[in-house]
Amino acid sequence: MSYIRHKAEESLEDYLETILILSRRLPAVRSVDVATAMDFSKPSVSVAVKNLKSRGYITVSEDGYLHLTDEGRTIAESVYERHTLLTDWLVHLGVDPETAASDACKMEHDITPESYEAMKQCILSVLGRD
Repeated sequence: MSYIRHKAEESLEDYLETILILSRRLPAVRSVDVATAMDFSKPSVSVAVKNLKSRGYITVSEDGYLHLTDEGRTIAESVYERHTLLTDWLVHLGVDPETAASDACKMEHDITPESYEAMKQCILSVLGRD
């Protein structure tokens, strides 16, 4: 599985995750939807969309709809899984849900796949989801 590992590119993971989440709620995802969801300017999202497209993580239809490629979806689902599990774990430990989600967003980018898998097995066991 491919992971985006550079600090400067963490925001690309956030964009992919946002596109994934929006695609589960909306019939079609547009740049303006991403801008609204992330509270970013349209020009900032436009630059990110061009970058994601050039890297092969998304395609953009003639109508301007954003679609994750297989590689983009794999990255987005991985980030979303990490975010969700880490948020749930922090809430389980007594952290306020909003703080937990914010902290999970920071952690999801920096944890190695090896460490995440070890934590995942432990957390799932403790939460009774194994």
